[in-house]
Amino acid sequence: MLFKVEMTVNIPSSLPKEQVEEVKAKEKAYSQRLQREGKWPHIWRVVGQYANVSIFDVADNQELHEILTALPLYPWMEISVQPLCAHPSSIYTEQTSSK
Repeated sequence: MLFKVEMTVNIPSSLPKEQVEEVKAKEKAYSQRLQREGKWPHIWRVVGQYANVSIFDVADNQELHEILTALPLYPWMEISVQPLCAHPSSIYTEQTSSK
């Protein structure tokens, strides 16, 4: 199943810089592993914000929930999820999930 996920990160300024850097490093490693596995095929930065728009390609709602709640930055995120399906007017056949 394909999902559009919008994430906005709001790290509290009271968090020690060393802890923030450690969490960000863990987040990067985790997200890149998911990208290599094909579960997070697209990620775009939202200009001027600590936010992204991503496409996830996972088996179901439960798998997406487990992935998102395991994000190291999850405690400081606002997340919006929308399930996706192929558009009938699209000229691309690759829009459907391979899962």
